[in-house]
Amino acid sequence: MIETITSPGYFVGWGTLAMINAGIAQSKNRSGLIWFLISLPLGPFATLLLITVFSFRK
Repeated sequence: MIETITSPGYFVGWGTLAMINAGIAQSKNRSGLIWFLISLPLGPFATLLLITVFSFRK
């Protein structure tokens, strides 16, 4: 069967990614809660932003 976007595994994976992004944000002295909330709609794009854009700022 083809899994749909509403399958429970999809939401668990997306939520886990949001939590990982919150941890990355906190390690870069950013607000984990704000980045968790940003990551919910943006997902991997938020990870990309955290890793690329904020790694060059001090």
